Amino acid sequence: MTATTVPTVLTARALLLDMDGTLVNSDAVVERIWRRWAERHGLDGDEVMKVVHGRQGYASMALLLPDRPMEQNYADNARMLAEETADVDGVVPIPGAPEFLASLRGLPHALVTSADVPLSTARMAAAGLEQPEVRVTAESVGASKPDPEGFLKGAAELGVAPADCVVFEDSAAGIEAGRSAGMRVVGVGARAGFHGPDVLVTDLRQVRVEAVAGGGIRLVIAQ
Repeated sequence: MTATTVPTVLTARALLLDMDGTLVNSDAVVERIWRRWAERHGLDGDEVMKVVHGRQGYASMALLLPDRPMEQNYADNARMLAEETADVDGVVPIPGAPEFLASLRGLPHALVTSADVPLSTARMAAAGLEQPEVRVTAESVGASKPDPEGFLKGAAELGVAPADCVVFEDSAAGIEAGRSAGMRVVGVGARAGFHGPDVLVTDLRQVRVEAVAGGGIRLVIAQ
């Protein structure tokens, strides 16, 4: 007799969605650009890649080059963002992302990304994904993930208490930010599994969204 696996069910009033690694697979671009940056600065590319996911570029640079003035990090970050925005080769949707976003139409949700508006717009378009109406981007916050500011701002814009939000994230910085905001976290992809999300999925094909009477959201997550 084959055992059946019971799905995990979460209820929420809003969902807050990271972009890179969660809705969009942009790893090919991130690898290309950050490994070039590492080479320019005499850093080990593998070590750099352990740091950069989920953070704004200037915050990654501050960790990797702690003695460099922040003004240089901000200027370097602006150049990197322009490079990344122009390079969408290999940017594809995470499996299940188009259907997942379609199922959220009319339900409270927001994009909360460390990318700026041009980069997030370019990557979502390259992946063929529709943009949520509410978006919290790099321009909207004063602190990068793992600071919870972005997620708290997303919840506030949707008019939902942090405890009633569920975050979808893939990176250590993002999962930490969601937890610090007092939110439950669904981890997406293998990278997320190392950082203790409340629930882990391989991709978004495992997630079914159901509207609940009174404005709630039920997530049925196949395990």
